[in-house]
Amino acid sequence: MGRVRTSMGIALVAGAVLAGTSACGGNSSASTPTKDDAKAASSAPAATASPKPTTPKPLGPPMLLDTITPETNTTVGVAMPISVVFSNPVATSARAGIEKAMKISTSVPTTGAWHWFSSTRVDFRPESYWKPGTKVTIDADMTNVPNGNGRYGTHSYVHNFTIGDDDEASVSVTGHSMKVTHNGTVVKTMPIDAGSPSFPSWDGTMAVIDKAKEVRMTSCSVGISCDKSSPDYYDLTLPWDVHLTTSGTYVHYSTGDPYPGHSYGSHGCVHLSLANAKWFYNFIKQGDPITITGSPRGKAAGDNGYADFNLDWSTWLKDSGEGQITTSPAA
Repeated sequence: MGRVRTSMGIALVAGAVLAGTSACGGNSSASTPTKDDAKAASSAPAATASPKPTTPKPLGPPMLLDTITPETNTTVGVAMPISVVFSNPVATSARAGIEKAMKISTSVPTTGAWHWFSSTRVDFRPESYWKPGTKVTIDADMTNVPNGNGRYGTHSYVHNFTIGDDDEASVSVTGHSMKVTHNGTVVKTMPIDAGSPSFPSWDGTMAVIDKAKEVRMTSCSVGISCDKSSPDYYDLTLPWDVHLTTSGTYVHYSTGDPYPGHSYGSHGCVHLSLANAKWFYNFIKQGDPITITGSPRGKAAGDNGYADFNLDWSTWLKDSGEGQITTSPAA
């Protein structure tokens, strides 16, 4: 993803797209998976949050925020974390101070915590899913906050978003079906095909990263095959794509598996019929949780997109600088 800089030195974007390699695509054959959908990460639009003006003289070189999700003034799903990526590594000793500077207030008191996936990425999530309707504000006064490696924040900013309806999808790999709920009520059950034994889907809960009406998918881009003579080679542009992992997992329609619900159909993705893929694309939003069960691959890593809820709460807290907090009321 291209880096965007404002004159103040911060870029705020809708999705932090991280590098990764995975598998997706194919026809309905379990023993000889062939053409289908490899994944190219979608570009995210720039957000509109504006930093508040500050004048103090910087104490040293700037500590910059590369990206923050979700985009300001958006409505997202109940599993959406707040994810911040820094342009330079943050020392372990400075992490609690940075977390305290990124104050979170909510219209509904919420127990949550930050978690450092690396020296440059930190996510905040509630212990359980957000309550629908919660309004969330980040009021971050980063001015002269140190990163522990000789760099300092340069200014403050305010960022707002809202938690929408509780829309979820549950995928059964062995049952070849997906159940979709809206605020706890089942609204649709659809036949699916998931990954083959050779290219299994990820298990676990993944919050939707983004979606696109069309995505070009190639086997070469995810390290499956760049050899056009290989039965696993593919280069296709496919419609109604809901993005689950940065390593290349989508829920979508595939021309290689147009009538799912009977077998293994992909190199790791979840396939729907054309009509169902369009319906699901229009129904789902960023941050809605998609939970896949019955696959032998194991759970996606928490930072493979926004699979934060694949970590249990005690594990989450182990890599938190400040530890568990209860958010203050939003103004």
